Amino acid sequence: MNIKQDLTTGNISRKLWSFAIPLMFGNVMQQLYNLADTWVVGKYIGDSALAAVGSSYSLMTFITSVILGLCLGSSAFFSVSFGRKDAERLKNGMFISFIIIGAFSLILTAVSLFLKNEIMKLLHVPVELMGMMGEYLHYIFMGIAATFLYNYFSNLLRGIGNSAVPLIFLCISVVLNIGLDLYFVLALDMGIRGAAVATVASQYAAGLGLMIYFYIFYPELHIKKEDMHFNRNTVSDIASLSGLTCLQQSVMNFGILMVQGIVNSFGAQVMAAFAVAVKIDTIAYMPVQDFGNAFSTFIAQNYGAGRYKRIRQGIKAALKSVLIFCIAVSSLVCIFAKALMTAFVDGDTQIIQIGMEYLRIEGAFYIGIGILFMLYGYYRAINKPNMSVVLTIISLGIRVVLAYLLSSVAFIGVTGIWAAIPIGWIVADAAGIYYYFKRGRLSSKT
Repeated sequence: MNIKQDLTTGNISRKLWSFAIPLMFGNVMQQLYNLADTWVVGKYIGDSALAAVGSSYSLMTFITSVILGLCLGSSAFFSVSFGRKDAERLKNGMFISFIIIGAFSLILTAVSLFLKNEIMKLLHVPVELMGMMGEYLHYIFMGIAATFLYNYFSNLLRGIGNSAVPLIFLCISVVLNIGLDLYFVLALDMGIRGAAVATVASQYAAGLGLMIYFYIFYPELHIKKEDMHFNRNTVSDIASLSGLTCLQQSVMNFGILMVQGIVNSFGAQVMAAFAVAVKIDTIAYMPVQDFGNAFSTFIAQNYGAGRYKRIRQGIKAALKSVLIFCIAVSSLVCIFAKALMTAFVDGDTQIIQIGMEYLRIEGAFYIGIGILFMLYGYYRAINKPNMSVVLTIISLGIRVVLAYLLSSVAFIGVTGIWAAIPIGWIVADAAGIYYYFKRGRLSSKT
């Protein structure tokens, strides 16, 4: 299934959705990696293990966001090159980005393993959970290279218009993860270590499988000797796009990690509630994040082709879709908050109540994050990734500062952490929209 979708022609809404839907399903499936661990651990090991896996999730999201940001930035380069029909530049960019991001992933693995204990101390992980969380992280960190392989090749394929095949490999991998989770934890009684090993094995299946698929079905994009050089302009473009997108992703998830630290200070029950609720929350708005990534590919291909009028038409079509989707999902999460929490937590009504409060506060404001993902994608695609960084700093800076301030007020407490998040989204949206109308619009009539 060798699919290369040209987003510079045809019906805009239909093209956007046909490209976005596999991304949406793919990212929801990717979230199921950790969600499967959460379900198995919460149901069959206990609340302490659930809290350890939850805190590990926030940490791993931060670490892998570095790789994801580098791959997303490279994908914007691939899309622009594809829009220009410049195969030589595309293949040289593939070589450069693979070498740089791959080497960085290996370094990140070594550093994470070496600093594991110090990281847990910085996160204020309770002493009684450090042993369990450390064991889980040891194996999870071994999967960083798998995260690189999957995200690199999936973003490469998406950059040239193929969003379907990464979804297929991911679905196979998630099914494998759930099966291995149950086998290692229940049949072999491996405990939290079994959940981690199951996740890592599944990630390698997806990453290696996608790499082999690309090699077999895209012979025209095989790297040849003449492509293996570090062209100064290509290196500069990739470094700018990947570096700043990486910074944006890292800042965003570092802020989330700091929020996790505040959550941990409220004890094991709040940690466990947050562990479950944040995953439900992430899955709820993940489709609109993926729509933002599809929108970014659309903008990048048309930007490379000089189709600025089509870009403006695409912005209107995408905004309408985002608003409708966010209103629908917000309604569902707010209405079914209790049922969603109960699906993952047995019996402990306090954990369920805390999680419900989180979901209803976040869920009411998904429009804020939906628009923010569109802004991130737009500025990355038109080679202004620095603006995405600025918006992330605004959103996360407000979130972290308000979380600390509000949660320290006795009658507000942990509710202040939840309320700080949508406030950050809304302020960042206002800044991004203001910049768009002042300096961010493309004025060509083409």
